[in-house]
Amino acid sequence: MVNGRRYFPDGGALEARGIPAGDGRLQADAVGEIELDGKVLVVRRIHVTYRLAADEAQRATIERVLGLHADRCPVARTIGGCVAISTSLDLQPVAAAP
Repeated sequence: MVNGRRYFPDGGALEARGIPAGDGRLQADAVGEIELDGKVLVVRRIHVTYRLAADEAQRATIERVLGLHADRCPVARTIGGCVAISTSLDLQPVAAAP
């Protein structure tokens, strides 16, 4: 969630590989872990769970694309040096298109 709202990533890299990501098929939830550093709260880790409704047969391609996402994400590039960022995929299988 970003500012209390669910974040819907762009999905362009998935779409370019023939994997539909629009219309709410691709969603992401982020959870930050905050620690006290002296008297200051500091975000130390962020875990992003990508939820995608797609054909299970496309899992390898989806995981490869999402694995490359952080290198091209402005937020990850900005904070990646000081905040650990991890990701996971929650693939919600749907039937392959006929």
